[in-house]
Amino acid sequence: MQSARLEGISDHRKGVFYTIAAALLLSSAGLFIKALSLGPFQINLYRSLIAAPTILLVQRHRRQPLNLDLNVQTLACGLCYAGVMILFVAATKFTTAANAVFLQYTSPAFLLVMEPLWFRLPFSRRDLLTVAACLAGMMLFFTGRMEGGSVLGNLLAVASGLSLALFSLLLKVIQRRHPEYETSGIIVLGNLLVVLICLPLALPHPALNLSQILALVYLGVFQLGLSWMLFAAGMRFLSATTAVITCMIETVFNPLWVFLGIGERPSGFAIFGGMVMVGVLVWYHAGRTSAGTRREPPVRIPAFPEPDSIRPAD
Repeated sequence: MQSARLEGISDHRKGVFYTIAAALLLSSAGLFIKALSLGPFQINLYRSLIAAPTILLVQRHRRQPLNLDLNVQTLACGLCYAGVMILFVAATKFTTAANAVFLQYTSPAFLLVMEPLWFRLPFSRRDLLTVAACLAGMMLFFTGRMEGGSVLGNLLAVASGLSLALFSLLLKVIQRRHPEYETSGIIVLGNLLVVLICLPLALPHPALNLSQILALVYLGVFQLGLSWMLFAAGMRFLSATTAVITCMIETVFNPLWVFLGIGERPSGFAIFGGMVMVGVLVWYHAGRTSAGTRREPPVRIPAFPEPDSIRPAD
């Protein structure tokens, strides 16, 4: 997803650009899903069914090969991607939407521990302060909407956050060990797994009208397909923790699009919480840019065997 227009920009800023672009597209889900009278598993099925060929077409247009090798690393990463999608949808069935969103974005907290241990990096106090401040902003954001919910629903939301953390970490592992490997194939694999899992859960399949079809096409092409390609592109320049922290901006833009689209006005607490999150993320990236990008640590990945199927693209 790199462009010649970004050649003069630092790697960190490139990563932030791609990741924020991904978050903007991901955040549009609320507006379009509200316009659909379909069940959550039906929405997941149809948008993933559209997202997979979208990525194939984009890669063909870019004249870049699409690696879709099945091995321990790529299959684990694809399953974690599917887990993000399916567990979040399942969580919304058993707990409130606010709880599901908030608990899914516990993923940076998991990465605060997992990534330094995995790559043998020093623990980052700046990451910790940013995650804590963003979660505080999100609590303000969801004031009045956070409820107890069911234990099952809340656990599913946390599991979705853990899946997002694992997906980001495994994607970074693959990119670091094989910089030449085109990871868009993993996104295709993840979407195909979502289709296989949701197909029986989405029964019976309803007849779709034109407005529903257009909404699903948007969700599949832009909100899912292109957004995760941009996220994977951003991950090439950022740590997994930094990428997921940056994606927390999605929670700010989601209600903004709903307000602009259907006039659902956010509360004063929500506006203030959003301002806190934006301010914290600006501080976070300003500090990282001024300090320079962190030196890449040596790669030690004992948990996965070296797959023969991942080779430089021809």
